[in-house]
Amino acid sequence: MGGPPAGAVVTDSNPYGELLLLSGSGNPELSERIAREIGVKLAECEITRFADGEFDVKIRESVRGHDVFLVQPTCHPVSDNLIELFIILDALRRASASRITAVIPYYGYQRKEKKTQARDPISAKLMANIIELAGANRVICVDLHAEAIQGFFDIPVDALIATKILARRVRERHGHDVVVVSPDTGGVHRARNLARILDAPIAVIDKRRPRDDTVEVVNVIGDVEGAVCVIVDDLISTGGTLINAAVALLASGAKSVDVVATHGVLSDGAVARLHAAPIDEICITDTIPYHNGSHSFDDAPKLRILSVAPLIAEAIVRVHEGRSVSELFR
Repeated sequence: MGGPPAGAVVTDSNPYGELLLLSGSGNPELSERIAREIGVKLAECEITRFADGEFDVKIRESVRGHDVFLVQPTCHPVSDNLIELFIILDALRRASASRITAVIPYYGYQRKEKKTQARDPISAKLMANIIELAGANRVICVDLHAEAIQGFFDIPVDALIATKILARRVRERHGHDVVVVSPDTGGVHRARNLARILDAPIAVIDKRRPRDDTVEVVNVIGDVEGAVCVIVDDLISTGGTLINAAVALLASGAKSVDVVATHGVLSDGAVARLHAAPIDEICITDTIPYHNGSHSFDDAPKLRILSVAPLIAEAIVRVHEGRSVSELFR
C-alpha cells in the first residue's frame, strides 16, 4: 500500500483530513520556504500553457478528502497569477478536496477597495467574489491594504500581520531609539502598531495629491529633530510617496531615514529611484518574489528582504489543527 501524498501531514483526528500543501507559480521560492517550515514536501502540480497562452493545470496526486493549502500570491504578472489561482482552485474543488485554503501572501487589486469617483469599480471585492466562486473555503493573506477587505469575503479570512518581522529588523539596526513615521494619515494605525512594539514615538506626513499620479508633501506632524526615522507602509509601488516623505523628514531635521514595508511591488524604475533617494535602508518581505528582468540585487545594495514563511507556516498549521490564529497577532 502507498503512503500519504508528498505534501501531506498525517493527522488522525482532523475532520478535514491530511494537510496537503500546493504551490502555484506566483512565488515558488516562498512556497518552498513554507514547506520547509512545516516539514513537508510540496505536492506535485504541473502548470503549463496551451499555444494560445491559456493555462492548463494537472495535479499529479490525489487530493480527495485532504485539507489543501494552495500558496499563490497575485502579484505581477497580476492577471496571469489570478487566472492561475482560479483554475487551480477549481481543479481542487472538482477533485473533491475536503477543504481548500487559498494562501495569498499578496492580494492583487487590494488598492481598489472603494469607489473614489463616480462609476469606479471595486476590484478588490470582485476578486474576492471570484476566489470564493472558484472553490476557496478559506483565505490566508498578509497585510491587506485595507482591513475592510476581509469583509468582502463570506468565508473565513486570516489576515496576517508582518509588523513583528519588520520590527525585529528595526531593532537590530537601531534598538528602540527611533521615530516611526506614517507616510500619510491613512497609515497611522500601521505606524502605531510598529511604534507599540518598539516603544517609540510616531510622526505623520501630511500630504495632498494635486493629481492622481503626483504627491505633494505639505507638513511633518511630530518631532523628528535629530531622530532616526523609520517610515512604515504596507507596500512600495513607484516609491514616490516614500521618497517625498524622506526628503520632508530630513528637511525637518531628521538624522536619517529607513523604510520598512511588507510588499515590494516595485514598479519599473522604483528600485533606482529609491536608491538615489536619501534613504539608508529599504526593508521588504518575500510576499512578492524579487526576481525579474528589471530587478537585480547588484543594483540594490540598500535593499533587505525578510521572509514571512515562518509566519505563514505557523498560520497554516494552526488552521489545520483548529487552533487560534489570532494568537499570532499578540
